[in-house]
Amino acid sequence: MSELFRVLVDVLTPVFAIVGIGYLVARRLTMDAATLSKIAYWVLGPAFIFDVLAGSDLDGSVVAKVVAASLGTMIVVGGSVAVAARATRRTPAELGAIVLTSVHGNVGNFGIAIAAFAFGDAALPLAGIVMVTVNTAGILVGVALATSHRSSPWIAVRTAFAAPMALAVIPAMAVNLSDVALPVVVGRPVSLVAGALIPMMLLTLGIQLRQMDRPRVGQAVAIPLAAKLIASPVVALGLIAVLDLHDLPASVVVVQAAMPPAVFTSLIALEHDMEPDLVTTIVLAGTLASVITLPALLAMI
Repeated sequence: MSELFRVLVDVLTPVFAIVGIGYLVARRLTMDAATLSKIAYWVLGPAFIFDVLAGSDLDGSVVAKVVAASLGTMIVVGGSVAVAARATRRTPAELGAIVLTSVHGNVGNFGIAIAAFAFGDAALPLAGIVMVTVNTAGILVGVALATSHRSSPWIAVRTAFAAPMALAVIPAMAVNLSDVALPVVVGRPVSLVAGALIPMMLLTLGIQLRQMDRPRVGQAVAIPLAAKLIASPVVALGLIAVLDLHDLPASVVVVQAAMPPAVFTSLIALEHDMEPDLVTTIVLAGTLASVITLPALLAMI
């Protein structure tokens, strides 16, 4: 267990260091989080989705079950949270922020590293599949929620599928299924740009924290934290039993389901003016709380 805490520190410390750099830079210089958000949303994000999907191994019934379990967890948890949030009479923007942070976990820089340590390198392809599934679905859900309170549901759905990262799925899948190797002159720039997404998101988070008026604490924060860190892995456990998923794939699905809210949710909220301060607070609080919840979960698996 002490080794697990050491690795968690090794994973978390770089993350908080980059967030801290963003915070300090915003304190010293005039920085606009919205500009960085647009770069990540329109340029880095699509490159990231294309880079990951184009090279992923998406074959086999196990992969289908992993995808189904991940999506099912998001649907069950998101639906339950939406009902609970509506009962507390939240505004449409608050409802979207709460639901988004309840279903879109940090399955990339957090999830893949923790899965690799807990289960070995054999877990990496499965963790990558979960990452692609959750990130793609999270992008669609996030954009739909962010625009639904300003327009009809159908317009929101259309906007979601027209989001740059959602559109990047189409050429990525075409490359993946055709088994065509991209020329180095194309693949290398895409990979380089894709690699900038995570640090850009973390820097933007730090700048947002500096520019926040004050943290948003209370029930609006507690609901998504309980849903993401506790309810999600419990729901995932039930779904892997229903889908007859066992051993390593099942463990990866459950651990990835327990990841804290993704930093990218802050960018979606900022891009679409969907309670960005609330979302940023939830992301930060969830990341801190996961230092306790993740070791507890791994000890039980």
